[in-house]
Amino acid sequence: MVSKLNSTSKKILEEANNGKIFLLDGATGTFLQENGLEPGGSPELMNIEKPDVIQKMADTYFASGSDIVLTNTFGGNYFRMKHYGLENQVIEINKQSAQIAKSVSKKYKDKYVFGSIGPTGEFIEPLGNVTESEMYDALLEQMKGLYEGGVDGFMIETQIATEETLMAIKVARENFDILVFASMVYDKGPRGFFTMFGLEPEKSLDLLYETGADVVGTNCGNGSEKMIEISEIFRKSTDKPLLVQANAGIPSIKKNSIIYPETPEDMAKNYKRLIDLKINFLGGCCGCSTNHISSFSEIIRSHNECISG
Repeated sequence: MVSKLNSTSKKILEEANNGKIFLLDGATGTFLQENGLEPGGSPELMNIEKPDVIQKMADTYFASGSDIVLTNTFGGNYFRMKHYGLENQVIEINKQSAQIAKSVSKKYKDKYVFGSIGPTGEFIEPLGNVTESEMYDALLEQMKGLYEGGVDGFMIETQIATEETLMAIKVARENFDILVFASMVYDKGPRGFFTMFGLEPEKSLDLLYETGADVVGTNCGNGSEKMIEISEIFRKSTDKPLLVQANAGIPSIKKNSIIYPETPEDMAKNYKRLIDLKINFLGGCCGCSTNHISSFSEIIRSHNECISG
């Protein structure tokens, strides 16, 4: 088992524990749709066919203030790639996406790239038809591609299935020496916040940290106000590093367009509260544009300048 983090991972964690807030990027899907991704197309295939767009996305977010940019590999696993006939190109696609973003990061100082690992779309037996070993191998294959491409960490994101999330953390911890972030989606019901499979935020923190995640948090599914509620629950339960990436509100459809209601100014006000809650890693999810990231960057930069003296 790989137990030690490399020097870059140690540096990021140490700075976070000393109060620095890291800003991640915004919505990948929104950016790609605005730059040539056709309905029903594979976002990950753009790493091969339109690398200039992927390079532009990384550069735009870094220039807007992001400290960490995610690879364009949210659905870059065997099961999802099989839908497009790309299951034999998993390592190539993930490696290419990582290399593109890393090449851009080198233009800047202290900028990092994390490998995006979304849900596989399958469930482990007996709930689904995939065995534990098949799930392990699929996750390992994607991570190999990302690692070979030079990512500084893994972002296991938008997770709903507890078993798959724990498996992904295990795979990362057993085989690689970089940071492991794990982020789940919560819905609010009459009894509070839960994942789709009934896991409470407090319980998820315990499970994910115990399994080996370095940073735990939540992304997607909620606008910034509800993310404050979840963050308050998190902070009552742990003083370890936390991650939050809110949607720009809950979308509506107007004239065949998806509209997200939260403006950069709206979200920045709520992100100030997340800063007060000492959320160490902040970013934007669905609907968050480069304008949102620029707005977040201003308040985060102000915070970081204060703590550095």
